[in-house]
Amino acid sequence: MDQKTKSFVQKVKYMLLMRPVFNMGALFSDETENYVSPMEPKPGDTVTIRIRTLRDNVDAVYFISGARKELMSLERAEGRFDYYAIQIELGDEPLYYYFEIQDGQARCFYNKCGVSRDLQQNKSFCLCPGFSTPDWAKGAVMYQIYTDRFRNGDPTNDVETNEYIYIGEGTSKVEDWNKIPAAMGVREFYGGDLQGVLDKLDYLQELGVEVIYFNPLFVSPSNHKYDIQDYDYIDPHFGKIVRDEGDVVRDWERGNRGATRYINRVTGLDNLEASNELFIKLVEELHRRGMRVILDGVFNHCGSFNKWMDRERIYEHQEGYEKGAYIAADSPYRSFFRFQNEHEWPYNPFYDGWWGHDTLPKLNYEESPDLERYILEIARKWVSPPYNVDGWRLDVAADLGYSPEYNHEFWRKFRKAVKDANPDALILAEHYGDPVSWLAGDQWDTVMNYDAFMEPVTWFFTGMEKHSDEFRPDLLGNVDHFIGAMRYHMASFMTPSLQVAMNELSNHDHSRFLTRTNHKVGRIDVLGGEAASQNIRPEIMREAVVMQMTWPGAPTIYYGDEAGVCGFTDPDNRRTYPWGHEDEMMLEFHRAIIALHKKYSVLKKGSLKFLFANYNCLAYGRFDLETQIVVAFNNNDEPREFRVPVWQVGADNHQVMERIFYTNREGFSEEPVVYPVHAGEIDILLAPTSAAVLLAVPAT
Repeated sequence: MDQKTKSFVQKVKYMLLMRPVFNMGALFSDETENYVSPMEPKPGDTVTIRIRTLRDNVDAVYFISGARKELMSLERAEGRFDYYAIQIELGDEPLYYYFEIQDGQARCFYNKCGVSRDLQQNKSFCLCPGFSTPDWAKGAVMYQIYTDRFRNGDPTNDVETNEYIYIGEGTSKVEDWNKIPAAMGVREFYGGDLQGVLDKLDYLQELGVEVIYFNPLFVSPSNHKYDIQDYDYIDPHFGKIVRDEGDVVRDWERGNRGATRYINRVTGLDNLEASNELFIKLVEELHRRGMRVILDGVFNHCGSFNKWMDRERIYEHQEGYEKGAYIAADSPYRSFFRFQNEHEWPYNPFYDGWWGHDTLPKLNYEESPDLERYILEIARKWVSPPYNVDGWRLDVAADLGYSPEYNHEFWRKFRKAVKDANPDALILAEHYGDPVSWLAGDQWDTVMNYDAFMEPVTWFFTGMEKHSDEFRPDLLGNVDHFIGAMRYHMASFMTPSLQVAMNELSNHDHSRFLTRTNHKVGRIDVLGGEAASQNIRPEIMREAVVMQMTWPGAPTIYYGDEAGVCGFTDPDNRRTYPWGHEDEMMLEFHRAIIALHKKYSVLKKGSLKFLFANYNCLAYGRFDLETQIVVAFNNNDEPREFRVPVWQVGADNHQVMERIFYTNREGFSEEPVVYPVHAGEIDILLAPTSAAVLLAVPAT
């Protein structure tokens, strides 16, 4: 090779090296309406699928679905980007797809986890013809109410001390609303009820709540009510007692045969029907205010008090009730449960309990078509007139049944029953682990978002496990772990499911998020109740709430979090709402950030893209073609300055980024601060433990 040729080859190599290959910041696609149109297609629809690249940066883009590989066409060039598109006619089956991008001899792939050099089909994009989730639930601000601890609006329906025996001891009526729950607080009752919720609807509306999710409301002996006694009626202790007579249990009694006041309250049709009427009134008032309501459905198991089992012999001699399966072998409910000893009747205690708990009899669907029909009718009943509930939250939904095959079969039937009765109802399941096999469009709409929200957020901001059972310094501020977990677990959701996922920081099963900020490992029985409030850091919780209100999904507030309630895990997390003793700054902060969430539709339905990551620092964008928002966090105890490539969400040099919300150690602010955009980037200095929300606006 002569010198001239060598010089030419070196020049070509230099030019190739200088050419931007696969600008990773520009490559983008997802399942939102800007990249899939229509986003929730029906069978037979033709959909347009798009992917974005840097302008003039690639040679070809291919759409791949199974064995199908098609060249995509350049639809348009806009700003810094090229948009490639293809039209696909859908059938009845889900469409799984990803992209291949080529530039000369180089190529990469793009799926729901982003860019990959290797072919990865298991995290493909997915469109499921005919699957949609209710528009009202997309990004809706939800509020979880544990009814006994929210507000006592009607003292006449309070559970009395020794009204009945529950798990070996008499019930306790708590006189001091502010008392910390006892370690075995399941039989303590503070008197919260539906009238208390009615009394505080103005408060909830002013807070910005759009949906109320109630922990179980049906007749049950516990304060948590996850051991249902009667699925057909609201518990009169939450509802209305119009006829109150009988006695409490005497000191020497160990059973409930003498609990005649309780028996009257929960078996008398006058009390039960009055309670259902009060619930109807509540739902009507919520709907009048433009709010929705979700009920908790506990269908994997019931309670030993349940009228079908009647281990406590509550219903044994009551008019209008059949004999329970515990009472007699010829009970019409015999097949509802699995009994291990066929020769023990009457009063057969040998039945399967969920996780071995005899207070929680497991329901035996596979061997009882009658049980299946009954529960499916319950599913229809409460989402239909006159109750008109807007959805179900499904307790331990993956546990239902005795086999995975039946579990999926049941939830398919459940979905059909609910959607036939109320097509706009939401089906939301409690689930830990990968939910993908239930989120194929034929079972649940979505889940309580532990894996793709609560856990990664908790680890990143606090380094704490969600029960406060462990502190992991290696995960505190570990942005790589946070982004990796989010990308991986969010890939299990189709976008219609992700947009309605319940994003909580706290709930009735885990410690309060504010308590996690103190890094105290343990529970109330060891550390004591006061420890839950010691050395807390409200500024870190405000950071987390900013993320909650700007992340894809339905941000869900656990009652009292907005008022500064602390608590270790169950039962300490079930403290009462502190009426008259609220943390006013935290409350005003919640009102402001909720209002911001509701103001910008891009926070409910827009795309998400990570923009910057460093130890304890993070920035991401929420964007569509009209609106670009950037959210930045500094969770360090020192100031941090970093550069954010806002061009990746569509902001350009003709715009500025205006700070529209800010929180730090001192409080929060909505005063605007302008950051100029230079070469598609901004430099931002954040104070310690602070978060900022910025909006792209035209430069003046």
